[in-house]
Amino acid sequence: MIKGQRFSGEVILVLKENKQINLSENAIKVLEKRYLKRDASGKCTETPADMFRRVADTIASGDLQFGKTQSDVDKLSDRFYDAITNCYFMPNSPTLMNAGRELGQLAACFVLPVEDSLEGIFETVKNTALIHKSGGGTGFSFSRLRPKNDVVKSTMGVSSGPVSFMEVFNAATEAVKQGGTRRGANMGILRVDHPDILEFIDCKADNTKLNNFNISVAITDKFMDAYLKGEDYDLIHPNTKEPVGKLNAKMVFDKIVDGAWRNGEPGIIFIDTMNYDNPTPKIGAIESTNPCGEVPLLPFEACNLGSINLNRMVKEENGKWTVDWDLLGETTRTAIRFLDNVIAINNYPLPQIDEMVTNNRKIGLGVMGWADMLMKLGLSYASEEGTKLGAQIIEYIDYISKCESIELSKERGKFKNFEGSIYDQDNYLYEKYKGKSAGIISDEQWKELDAQIKEYGIRNATTTCIAPTGTISMIAGASGGIEPLFGLVFSRLIMDNTEMLEVNPIFKDYMVSRGLYSEELMRKISVDGSVAHVDGISDEIKHIFVTAHDVTPYWHVKMQAAFQLHTDNAVSKTVNFVESATREDIEEAYILAYKSHLKGITVYRNNSRTFQPMNLKKEEGVKKEENNKVEEKPLIENTEDYNPTGEVKTITCPECGNKIEMAEGCFICLNCGYSGCS
Repeated sequence: MIKGQRFSGEVILVLKENKQINLSENAIKVLEKRYLKRDASGKCTETPADMFRRVADTIASGDLQFGKTQSDVDKLSDRFYDAITNCYFMPNSPTLMNAGRELGQLAACFVLPVEDSLEGIFETVKNTALIHKSGGGTGFSFSRLRPKNDVVKSTMGVSSGPVSFMEVFNAATEAVKQGGTRRGANMGILRVDHPDILEFIDCKADNTKLNNFNISVAITDKFMDAYLKGEDYDLIHPNTKEPVGKLNAKMVFDKIVDGAWRNGEPGIIFIDTMNYDNPTPKIGAIESTNPCGEVPLLPFEACNLGSINLNRMVKEENGKWTVDWDLLGETTRTAIRFLDNVIAINNYPLPQIDEMVTNNRKIGLGVMGWADMLMKLGLSYASEEGTKLGAQIIEYIDYISKCESIELSKERGKFKNFEGSIYDQDNYLYEKYKGKSAGIISDEQWKELDAQIKEYGIRNATTTCIAPTGTISMIAGASGGIEPLFGLVFSRLIMDNTEMLEVNPIFKDYMVSRGLYSEELMRKISVDGSVAHVDGISDEIKHIFVTAHDVTPYWHVKMQAAFQLHTDNAVSKTVNFVESATREDIEEAYILAYKSHLKGITVYRNNSRTFQPMNLKKEEGVKKEENNKVEEKPLIENTEDYNPTGEVKTITCPECGNKIEMAEGCFICLNCGYSGCS
């Protein structure tokens, strides 16, 4: 059985090319429903092993553009194939779906500009539809649009404002279903100094509106300074760049917090922090991100992502798990080469995107299985030891990824917009990381890397990014992104209404090895998925096996900050709050995020959305202490939700009709793999 697969259950072995590929039953289901080739009748015409070979061969063929022989390509394909089939590394979903197929669109997400003209707006709507059709998600800043009721000189009419045009984009997204593979997802962003900011903050207060959008407010340093001082700040007209009014910063911040407390919308991004790390400021400013917020992009840029499975980056020595740094380094080098080749062979939906991506060559290598690694190593997610290791892991990946990108630059040339970039200066990396080592890479090593960049350049404007992973972590049998587990034990009704317990395999192995495992105990834990409030569980077990709602917001933010320093792009992470959390709790998390130099933060208070895809079952009369309050909860079954009217609703997948569940921070259909994450 694979250690670290998402849920227990039969492991299916796929035999191909004399190689045994271990995949969980859920992984096989997802691949069959969403990834494998089909004929006209809908029957799968390839096995998972065939798909992995198709992807490896196609991406390796990119080397032919750089003077390599077919023999070289075959060796590289084997290297890619081994990394993927061993679940060491997994590319984003469009690459798995489309590599070697007619569509050939391999990027996860795109950012498109929204110009302040009717022609420009609807040109972007058209381009959005083309991207969604190809399997990508889109991010937009609506900050260039004139405010509501502003006079339109050409017609002497008045503008309807950014929010009204967001509804047009939302309707277009709803009409394009992406051919049953990935549903369109959007990020909508508005600057906090836009005159329509109050309307934007409230635009998703009704959970039935703009349901194809995540929304975030672009917070500026000037705004945060005004908020911390209790002052007003200027609203700026996007066309004239002149002040057109003032708002009280605390009032606006409180309104953002209130929305986040009510239903998790809006999120916030720290737009100035993103632009401090903009690798190509000469080309333009960062305005928006992809739908999950982890990739700040210029207009017409795309993100090509992949993730290393940290669950597999461990080895057992003398009966104890340790980090396998050699394997992590080797996998990082393989992944960087893979992702640069994705750019070489990608078939982008627009020529402007092709040009921008080719000139900057941004890639985003991240991780999944972080919670799995911590549990195997016996470390708590909510601890100094856990955050320190997180900082070390990403520091090492960042360093090795830059080393490999320099090697690629020697072979293929630096990215075209290198001149005027952050790398086109002396000692950029050394100055950025000086005195901030997590204990893995020294200041002198960064300085040496700067010298190599000066001599040879670097192939990719960015190399690292932490994505939520979603369905690819299900395929790899790993926890999602850098999220803690959502639950250790789930209770699920299967087809004949039989209840089945699904136990995290790392937790199960731990309990079995100590003679502590029993069905009765697992059933108790399944009530809310956590061991925190279960009698008879030792403090050591409670310390190691924490779940999302056991982790305080402080440690959620600190873990995100641990990964952010050495992440070129941003970190997608949800800060989970218990239902009884207050607005003040969310406010504190936002301030900590800003002071911790995060590029954005997303919060979610349990049960705050009427249509939350999953709640863990809570028995009637069971009392749980949260934030010093004792509450009684009604019975809430898996994949059903309780709302203030007392109505219980089942949440179904929009593509296959089965129930959707929440697993490790991402909404996923375990039947077909539908997910908002890449």
